Amino acid sequence: MTIVPIYAAALGLILIALSVRVIRLRRRAKVAIGAGQDENLERAIRVQANFTEYVPMALLLLAFAEYSGTFPALLHILCTVLILGRLIHAIGVSREPEDYRLRVFGMACTLSVLALAALAAGISSITAS
Repeated sequence: MTIVPIYAAALGLILIALSVRVIRLRRRAKVAIGAGQDENLERAIRVQANFTEYVPMALLLLAFAEYSGTFPALLHILCTVLILGRLIHAIGVSREPEDYRLRVFGMACTLSVLALAALAAGISSITAS
């Protein structure tokens, strides 16, 4: 595998940035657990949590797809769309007032990658057998 790990590394760096943002907002709000009454902190926590809810499964499916022999160009496209989708979602949810168009578009990108990576992994595995 040579394609997905590159994108996984980039997504790891994005997770670090989202985590540092939560830590900074927690310090400012002096909140150790939860979000207190701080809406910006709540949004940052949800952006980080949403990222960790979707990215691992997407990467796992993409890795299976790559291992099973999916076309490299398709993997690059799917990984790029995943990164863009996660960034767009984060921007949309982080804004006050929230930009639902960005939130929805980011989730549409993410869910599309999940679906297409699942299909690619399954089809490539079947045809390789």
